[in-house]
Amino acid sequence: SYNVQVLPRGIRLTFGGYNDKLQDFAAYVAGKLAGDIESVLPQDEDEFERYRDNIKRALSAFDVKQPYAHANYYAGLTQQPLGFSYTNAEQRAAIDKATLPDLVSYVQTLWSKGKAECLVQGNIHEKEAQDFVKTIDAAIGFNTITKEEYPPRVKALALPQTSAKSIPTRLTVSEPNPSNGNSASQVILQCIGDTEKEHVLIELIGAVLEEPLYEDLRTKQQLGYIVSSGVKAPDTDSRTLTLIVQSSVAPAEKLTTEILKFLDGFQGKYLDPLNEGDVAVYAKSLIDQKTEPDKTLAVETTRNWGQIANGRFQFDRVQREAATLLDIKKQDLLDYWNNLYAGDGRRVIITEVVPRSGAASSSVPLKSTGYAQGVVRRGGSKSTIELGIDDIEKFRKDRNDSAYR
Repeated sequence: SYNVQVLPRGIRLTFGGYNDKLQDFAAYVAGKLAGDIESVLPQDEDEFERYRDNIKRALSAFDVKQPYAHANYYAGLTQQPLGFSYTNAEQRAAIDKATLPDLVSYVQTLWSKGKAECLVQGNIHEKEAQDFVKTIDAAIGFNTITKEEYPPRVKALALPQTSAKSIPTRLTVSEPNPSNGNSASQVILQCIGDTEKEHVLIELIGAVLEEPLYEDLRTKQQLGYIVSSGVKAPDTDSRTLTLIVQSSVAPAEKLTTEILKFLDGFQGKYLDPLNEGDVAVYAKSLIDQKTEPDKTLAVETTRNWGQIANGRFQFDRVQREAATLLDIKKQDLLDYWNNLYAGDGRRVIITEVVPRSGAASSSVPLKSTGYAQGVVRRGGSKSTIELGIDDIEKFRKDRNDSAYR
């Protein structure tokens, strides 16, 4: 089997199988893609239009996703540097203008020059692996670029810092689907630290927070069927703790208020009562998850490839994080929570999706608060930035210029 992916930093080819002819198969596919790619492209306008229609349909499906998915998408955009990915609207506009000659012209540039990184893993000897790589290299045959020409690795944009007493940066958008009457609010707490300790601490906070959040907002307050939280890795270094609620009965502003109220009381209700034994139990649970053996070669290979793709080459990172968890104390959790949310300098963004009708609807959000024109609209505090959907690009540009690490 094989897979081809076009990514922000290049093209990824993946080959897998049990047959000793895998090397020949991989060389054939690589050679076809690099040296004879026009033979696999659409051969006429009708075939091209079928492919284009499939892509257009897939992009249009964005509109009928659930509000929580839209909140997650727009919040993610605020952390994505310009030039690495394009919005759904930009892609839809581009596919409308794309032509078959454009496609042919584009693919002719793909393999002209570049840099290759390879991982060969499985039941194979080192000499066989080296021969495999040499075969692929010969089949592709591009000119190697210099180190100065290497494309930068993707780094999440750092969110603006705010004081503990201010409302965080807020983005409010209308629900794209007019027939969906659900509201959604997502709150993201961003950590731009890159150490193993910081990464396991945010995972521990997430583990402590998960059940109480659901119990409070879903079971007790019955704000909505979708109440969830989790830790994500937008890039190699940063981590985010995400809390999201979707509701058919409460407006987005109400959801935001209750999420923030939960976070404001989180330390007093759930962190302060912990003892060292409780912390050790949470840590042990994470250690068990991290050290569980990979069930398939594909899972193990994907994990190892991640370390190559991100440039860290820390193939023992799981073991290092597990070792770090053994030394975590309650005070570490309290100090980390203060940096992540409770203290000044926190990096938090709220994303609200407002339906156009129904019990959960509210005032139609402004497409721009003026931020895109250089006017920063403040919320309840002078430290708060309020954004509309048309302000996202300017917000990303500002973060790209000032906080792109």
